[in-house]
Amino acid sequence: MNEIIAANRYMVLATADAEGVPWVSPVWFATEDQRVFYWISDPNARHSRNIAVRPEIAIVIFDSTVTPGNAQAVYMEARADQSGTEGFDVFTRESEAQGIWVTRPEDVVAPGRFRLYRAVAGERTMLGPGDKRIPLA
Repeated sequence: MNEIIAANRYMVLATADAEGVPWVSPVWFATEDQRVFYWISDPNARHSRNIAVRPEIAIVIFDSTVTPGNAQAVYMEARADQSGTEGFDVFTRESEAQGIWVTRPEDVVAPGRFRLYRAVAGERTMLGPGDKRIPLA
């Protein structure tokens, strides 16, 4: 599992609005413990609005370049929210290491355009041989 998460920079968030209408969004993420994930999004984006009314989400991280039958993926149930600036150091360290962008804490709080989000994973499974789900600790 650690290899799958470490080798990929995007995760797909599955969210739903107040009526349960689903939506999926890929987001660039940072994590230091593979249990808590951070990303920056516009609070007006559909997935952000969904999280505001229904914080229960699902996450999948996978390598989209492999051929069918060779897929590896990590599936997680999580709870997401805006984190203020908590976790900003984790996000900044990862993004700077990859040369993606540099942000400042004031960029992710009002009146800035973006917010820092956090998802804390609960149940986690991995896609194993024969498309079987393997529970992870």
